[in-house]
Amino acid sequence: MTQDTALSSPHPLLVIYTGGTLGMVESGSGLVPGGDIEARLARALGALSAERRAALPEFEVLAFPDPIDSSAATPREWQRLAAEIAERHRDHPGVVVLHGTDTLAWTASSLAYQLQGVDRPVVVTGAMQPLEADGSDATDNLELALRFAVDPALQEVAIAFGGKLLRGVRARKWLSRDADAFASPNYPLLGERIGMDPILYPEQGLARQQRGAPRFELPDYGPLAEGGVARIVLWPGITARQVAAWLHDPALKGALLEVWGGGNVPEDPELLGVLAEASGQGKLLVAISQCPHGGIDIGHYAAGQGLHTAGVLSADDMTPEAALTKLVHLLAQPLADDERRQRFLARLVGER
Repeated sequence: MTQDTALSSPHPLLVIYTGGTLGMVESGSGLVPGGDIEARLARALGALSAERRAALPEFEVLAFPDPIDSSAATPREWQRLAAEIAERHRDHPGVVVLHGTDTLAWTASSLAYQLQGVDRPVVVTGAMQPLEADGSDATDNLELALRFAVDPALQEVAIAFGGKLLRGVRARKWLSRDADAFASPNYPLLGERIGMDPILYPEQGLARQQRGAPRFELPDYGPLAEGGVARIVLWPGITARQVAAWLHDPALKGALLEVWGGGNVPEDPELLGVLAEASGQGKLLVAISQCPHGGIDIGHYAAGQGLHTAGVLSADDMTPEAALTKLVHLLAQPLADDERRQRFLARLVGER
């Protein structure tokens, strides 16, 4: 993206501040989400060199009145954020979301499902250190996000962080403290910073892969926000009783099972019976591998045949964040069980 491209839009970008480390300030009990974010962003960007400032697009800021640490986010926050973007996106060439890093990949994945077919950039970013901290990565990440967010060739939800642009629904927080915190284990980068320029790789983007008019889906996530979907990670020695404690909960509508290797579970008839019973009750069960790289092939090994028989669906090489937020998204809609299962197996936003 050239400087001229970055500055060509007559309308400003929209920057939405939700909270997170980027905007935190010191308090008596440690770092807490801070306010006055518009002035603080202006000061941080104003400290850049004249050349870098000249390449920045104009933007306006929408600050949520109750910024949070992202560890406190729930599906209700995902829904609220998507609704704001859906309402305002037509007035801006792109949107930047400032978010805490701990659940940033979860929010980005959820936004991708809710904003299917978005025809402009929605770029989520944050920082490992606050704006005003010595050596902070916040300004660099913000600058990268702003410059990618004005590129019309980017037409999906992405994450800009540590010099990289990743598909939101393919990204994970990989490192707990490093500035290069995010990775895309099973999909190439959408772009990256080379020198001081953000370079987009259009061949990797949804604009080339699945185009169509925006078809936003903004269901009510509220009923699922408190225990409607579970994430169950298998461990050696797990029992049917322990799995049943999750799946027998009447409030539970679906579950993500993290199984071993290429799609294996214990050959325990009682455990498999619990899974089959939940599937028979219309609960949507899906499986991914505990291995971060590669996907699963349910039934390839004899130890995985039970999953297929029990009605558990394969999530292939999806991230846990993408699989669980897809479950929430589909279960929030009034779909027949067969259609919901088909849509989970379909590629909606490049998540599989």
